[in-house]
Amino acid sequence: MNTFKETPYWWEEAEPQAADNGSPPEKADIVVVGGGFAGMGAAIPLARAGRDVVVLERDRPGDGASSRNGGITSGNLRVSFSKLVAKFGMEKAKAFYAEGNEARDDLKAFIENEKVDCDYELVGRFTGAMNAESLENMKREIDLLNRQVGIDAKIIERSEQSDEIGTELYHGGVSRSDIGGVHPGKMHRGMRKVAEKSGVKIFGGTGVTDISRVGGQFKVTTPKGVIMASHVIVATNGYTDAGLPWLRRRLVPVISEMIATQPLSANLMKTLMPKRQMHGEAREVGHYYRPSPDGTRILLGGRRLSSDSAVARERLRQGLVDIFPELSETQLSHHWFGFVAFPMDQLPKLTIHDGVVYATGFCGSGVVWARWMGQKAAMVVLGSEDGASAFDGPAFRAIPFYNGKPWFLPVMMGWYKLKDQMSRRK
Repeated sequence: MNTFKETPYWWEEAEPQAADNGSPPEKADIVVVGGGFAGMGAAIPLARAGRDVVVLERDRPGDGASSRNGGITSGNLRVSFSKLVAKFGMEKAKAFYAEGNEARDDLKAFIENEKVDCDYELVGRFTGAMNAESLENMKREIDLLNRQVGIDAKIIERSEQSDEIGTELYHGGVSRSDIGGVHPGKMHRGMRKVAEKSGVKIFGGTGVTDISRVGGQFKVTTPKGVIMASHVIVATNGYTDAGLPWLRRRLVPVISEMIATQPLSANLMKTLMPKRQMHGEAREVGHYYRPSPDGTRILLGGRRLSSDSAVARERLRQGLVDIFPELSETQLSHHWFGFVAFPMDQLPKLTIHDGVVYATGFCGSGVVWARWMGQKAAMVVLGSEDGASAFDGPAFRAIPFYNGKPWFLPVMMGWYKLKDQMSRRK
């Protein structure tokens, strides 16, 4: 009997577990706010450096985007390389993209060295062009990236596309060999185990209502009591609430949602996804999709454009059918959502304000960036040169007329959708 669930597919094997450790201590060397990829990424090196580390998580550790994402290890930047060159100059743009390469490699090394069982595979990614003009734009961008950053990306013409994916929707695209996939639920579970083994104290169901300075210390207020700490790292990203007003005015939370199909035949999966790789689309509100780690299903995600869950689910299902018409009668097994977060300039952030270190703003590519930025934040606290990042320079500006509730988001999403529709007609 086929069943349908409105919980993440990833939770079938790795649902986040509670951290019921009672009330947090009155003192700690470092408090990390947020128990996802970024929080664990910060906590592990701090604990291994001999610091007394407390992680505070409002829900279950990993309950947010860390166990709800697509598990694609892209390290994407939302802003194109050419636009970064125009805004920051060639050397700074190269530094941004080079750090993405380093972050991907570091995630791979972490998974291997710590023996994290998370179905990691370096399978590559194909990004489809929606029309001939889009493919030409991709060619120019990839040529620039290959020359300046050394990314080994290849243009796939439409005539060669069947080797990458079993669809006629795209007009060719770009193949990247340096991107892979993980089971994000298992990855977080593995990171949590490493953190706890390293001595990190994790407290779930413990939100933060205020952070203030008291002399040379930080006073972290929670419903379960107050903690005094020498340092605070905030790693809440798309789940930032009113207890962190400075950050909340600088991040726009956006719903990203996914569907999973019921199991498909091995022959059909081989036809549709011959390389079992990750996939994306070169458009404003395109889809990202992939095979499940066991190769039996297709998981597809995108930004939510409707407040009605059933309508949103049908939009994703139709997107899947547009790519693969063979799946028009295929039933879904799961539909779920989570929050990603965007700063105004759509670049990840590593910044310090009033002594608090913030690792945030991953723009929907947190599988790589969240852990990396959390680790960088830890190095900042430790005073290590390894805390240097290209992303600690760009200003982290507040968004005008904004207090954390994105009233403007429907208009923006509608505009992006219209741009995509106009592009499809070309």
